[in-house]
Amino acid sequence: MLEKPMPSAQLPRRSVGELLRSAGEADTAICPLGPQADSVKTARDVTRSTLDEWGLSELCDDAALVVSELVTNAVRYALYPGKGADERPITLTLVRLSADILLAVADPSDEVPTPKEPDFISEHGRGLYIVETYSQAWGWDALDNGGKAVWALFRTAH
Repeated sequence: MLEKPMPSAQLPRRSVGELLRSAGEADTAICPLGPQADSVKTARDVTRSTLDEWGLSELCDDAALVVSELVTNAVRYALYPGKGADERPITLTLVRLSADILLAVADPSDEVPTPKEPDFISEHGRGLYIVETYSQAWGWDALDNGGKAVWALFRTAH
């Protein structure tokens, strides 16, 4: 049975939105993405290269898998014609905190991500289960300007 995601209020000290706004450039990588399938590969590549630059290559495989799921969900479920994709694209943000890496995928949809009991035979419905399995915690925050950011937290060995 899937547990409910950890709400962002349980993140240390600040909400995800505050962390995204206040992180320094050296501690943050931001990548705007379009609402198309090849954005998933771009997001994986950015995640891997950023973690390598930060000396955290041990997180690359798990983080790339989680980012793939988050961006796939944003492309597949969150963007509908007329929902503001042109004004506010999908955005991948990686933030290095002292002992954590926060990955967040923002999109213009207000639709809440809802975990489903995974069907391991079907190709669909496993995304949030994978996110929960490979990250320390995950959740979502509504953004001030509309839309949401779905995030996953990873602990570093440093």
